[in-house]
Amino acid sequence: MDPFGLVLIFFARILDVSCGTLRILFLVRGHRIQASFMGFCEVTLYMLVLGYILGGGGTLALPQLLAYAGGYAAGNWVGAVLEEKLMNSLVMLEIIAERSYSTHDIVNSLREEGFGATVINGKGKNGIRQIIKVVCRRKDIPRVSSLIGDRSCVFLSDVKGCWGGQFPLRKNLSFRV
Repeated sequence: MDPFGLVLIFFARILDVSCGTLRILFLVRGHRIQASFMGFCEVTLYMLVLGYILGGGGTLALPQLLAYAGGYAAGNWVGAVLEEKLMNSLVMLEIIAERSYSTHDIVNSLREEGFGATVINGKGKNGIRQIIKVVCRRKDIPRVSSLIGDRSCVFLSDVKGCWGGQFPLRKNLSFRV
């Protein structure tokens, strides 16, 4: 094989693996469209290089390549949707708000809806803040968000496991992962 072909394979593999890394990061963060696009690019590069290696410098026919790469991208999309629907994943919302009556109202609204809300006092740049911690199911984020409004800063993180606590509909529901 010529040296140019080896260099081409080497750099194509760097791009392919980089796309795969980005695809996984997009999937973990819930960005299905970007993950699907990265998967399409990843497998297209992979198949082009594989065709070049196995085909003696030739490549796959364009319809075959598009069908394979498109199926891979669609599989990423479907996998992300299935994960969202089937996995009972938990998230923690950390809501940082001013210590005020409106924040007190947010906490009361969350609790009235059945969400556990733990309040911690903190100090921010402009004074005392309240940090409201809420563990909920991923599907409950829009509901919690509507109760919070846009009066605070919200951090969202995945929860590996949780037991005890207060959850909507069923009291003291335990999740062990």
